[in-house]
Amino acid sequence: MTLANLWIFTMKVLQVLPELNAGGVERGTLELGRFLVGQGHASHVISAGGRQVQRLEDEGSTHTLLPVHRKSPRSLPAIPKLRSWMRRERPDVVHVRSRVPAWLVYLAWRSLPRKQRPRLVSTVHGFYSVNAYSAVMTFGEAVVCVSQAVHGYVREHYPRCPESRLKVIHRGVDPEAMPTGHRAPAGSPAAKIREARPKDYLLTLPGRVTGWKGQAEFLDLVARLRGRGVPVHGLIAGGPHPRRQGFFDALRSVASERGLADAVSFLGHRDDLREVLAVSDAVISLSKDPEAFGRVTLEALSLGVPTLGYAHGGVQEQLEALYPAGLVRPLDLDHAEEILVGWHARGAPPVPGGVGPFSLAAMCEKTLAVYAGLVGTEGAESAAG
Repeated sequence: MTLANLWIFTMKVLQVLPELNAGGVERGTLELGRFLVGQGHASHVISAGGRQVQRLEDEGSTHTLLPVHRKSPRSLPAIPKLRSWMRRERPDVVHVRSRVPAWLVYLAWRSLPRKQRPRLVSTVHGFYSVNAYSAVMTFGEAVVCVSQAVHGYVREHYPRCPESRLKVIHRGVDPEAMPTGHRAPAGSPAAKIREARPKDYLLTLPGRVTGWKGQAEFLDLVARLRGRGVPVHGLIAGGPHPRRQGFFDALRSVASERGLADAVSFLGHRDDLREVLAVSDAVISLSKDPEAFGRVTLEALSLGVPTLGYAHGGVQEQLEALYPAGLVRPLDLDHAEEILVGWHARGAPPVPGGVGPFSLAAMCEKTLAVYAGLVGTEGAESAAG
């Protein structure tokens, strides 16, 4: 059977992830599930549940509740349940997206007779710690890397994973959902932020509040710009994980001590992040460690908002392709300061419309092609044997 002929057949695809709450992995799972259903394939998801389950099911996928999220021996009973599910449902492809469920699925998958095994796909969503526990993400018969940076990480740290199994598929954004030139509706909370500061240069740092995301450096950048006469107001859009509440409180204290209480707004978690990005004069990424991809920067670029970020990781790949004017030498706040002073003084050049190669449609189509390529070949054997 050729790959071209496969497209007239339907596939049954199972995605497995820890939970279905907020996050990039969860969003990608829903997006792919919706795409599969739209293409006539059967989409199934196994997770420990969460607030996105209803949306998943409303969009045509089915969901099975299993505790596949705990890094604990309490998760081991899920292995025979996963094996039974695969025997009963006979999926063509099983796609794992996180380490705990990947181990549970892999052990269940290996215990099946070889001819009964579905094809196994994994996605490396981040720069995981390098150890035997993380190695499971390279055991797939196809290993999806969400950026060239992640591809390089896997090649360097897991050389046993054959190059032929690695597939770079960038995360994607739907330009219709993030249209260039979008404006926050009048009277909306985001529009009111802009209305309250009509002459301010609004800079937004989106992302969960945690040390490596660069919120402390963002405060420093705001202080520097104000010292040079730029009427900047910083927006920190994101809240802390409960375990990082102390860092969040310390960050607010630092802002107050440096006289920035009126120059920075801590917005917390936002369900209207698109609108917050749209009212910004520039969006900033100051992640001290490389982002595996950095989807929010791509959303800002899609909206047509000037975007600045360090030249490392997935953010570098986006900016090189779509907005090289926003590239900053890694960890160089002096460079970031000079770029922003220049943007404010003369106005930033327009951001190209669209998302170039980083579209949601391209992501889904390439993933489906990986599935079809595996289903169209004989045998099922992971990189681990």
